[in-house]
Amino acid sequence: QVQLVESGGGLVQAGGSLRLSCAASGGTFGSLAMGWFRQAPGSERGFVATISSSGPYTYYADSVKGRFTISRDNAKSTVYLQMNNLKPEDTAVYYCAAGSSTVSIRRSPAYWGQGTQVTVSS
Repeated sequence: QVQLVESGGGLVQAGGSLRLSCAASGGTFGSLAMGWFRQAPGSERGFVATISSSGPYTYYADSVKGRFTISRDNAKSTVYLQMNNLKPEDTAVYYCAAGSSTVSIRRSPAYWGQGTQVTVSS
C-alpha cells in the first residue's frame, strides 16, 4: 500500500509562488507515475499535472501550463509541484496521486494523499 503525504501549502498573494511536496512510502516509488489534482470549494476534483515514473514525460492542464512545473526526486521518493505566478483561481486543496502510468493518473489514480490547502489572495 502506497502512502502519500503532501506539504508546502499555505497563503500567498497573487503573483507569488509556492512549492508543494509529496513524500511517498510503502511502494516502489521509481515505478510509479505521479500527479497532482486540486479541488476548489463547490467544485469537483480536477487534474493539474502528471509525471512519468522516470521523469522525462510531463503533462499539464491548460489552466496551469507555463506557470506550474511538476518534478520528482526518485532518490527521495518525493514529487514536487512548483507553482509560480499564482492566481486567486488557483485556490484549492491540492492532492498528490500515484498510479501505474500517466494515463492511469489522469483517468483514475490508485492512491491519493490527504491534501494540502493553497490559498491565493488578490
